[in-house]
Amino acid sequence: MKKLIMLGTGNAMVTHCYNTCFMIRTDKADFLTDAGGGNQILAKLEEIGGDYNRLHYMFVTHGHTDHILGVIWVLRKIADLMNKGRYDGEFHLYCHDVVRDMLMAFTKMTLKKKDFAQIGSRIIFHEIKDGESVSFDGMTLTAFDIMSTKAKQFGYELRFEDGLRLTCLGDEPYNEHDRRYAEGADWLLSEAFCLYGDRERFQPYKKNHSTVKEASELAETLGVKNLVLYHTEDSDIAHRKERYTKEASGFYNGKIYVPDDMEEITLD
Repeated sequence: MKKLIMLGTGNAMVTHCYNTCFMIRTDKADFLTDAGGGNQILAKLEEIGGDYNRLHYMFVTHGHTDHILGVIWVLRKIADLMNKGRYDGEFHLYCHDVVRDMLMAFTKMTLKKKDFAQIGSRIIFHEIKDGESVSFDGMTLTAFDIMSTKAKQFGYELRFEDGLRLTCLGDEPYNEHDRRYAEGADWLLSEAFCLYGDRERFQPYKKNHSTVKEASELAETLGVKNLVLYHTEDSDIAHRKERYTKEASGFYNGKIYVPDDMEEITLD
């Protein structure tokens, strides 16, 4: 059993859903990517079971507020559980050097002394470089630089023991530097800031984001089997799935997912 659980699906300024972050859940463990912009992440994790002893690995893509601030709450929670004797083993967080430095500064300034004492002891920040691979809990992750023109950002390719490939492109448009990780993927996770018809209203290109049309054309060109669209605007959440899916189907022939917050998708 492998599931993608979308804890949040929105862009930085949403108010009708949570910022984009997600969990990969297998029979063995949970693996978290980003944590949104606040302590609502703790409620999200509680809603899907809240067993922190299944959660020993995390990846943080970049240091924007809507991705990294929730990480502080996750670290505080895990440090507290460690100090109370309710968390077994270590917690490993993978990120590039900029995020590592930010997290060290944030945790030093904001965590209680006894919680911060777990940083570097049982909570370990691992700097990962472009093209570097790590393996854990039956998965192999290869990080890649998305070549952002804003803040340094990494995506990753995740390979499971059965050969299934999932690629997370981060929250900016695809760069050819990363073709080897995305082409032919079984699952492609891609930002889609808004519908193409709404581009004048939401100005995605000025923010270095894509529309549903471009994300779907990319998925078709790369020959991926399943496309997950996230990091969207939230002006019409009630009809987002229907409207985004309709536009995507005009450019991509694979299976399309436009998840709501807390939606679970079986990976096969």
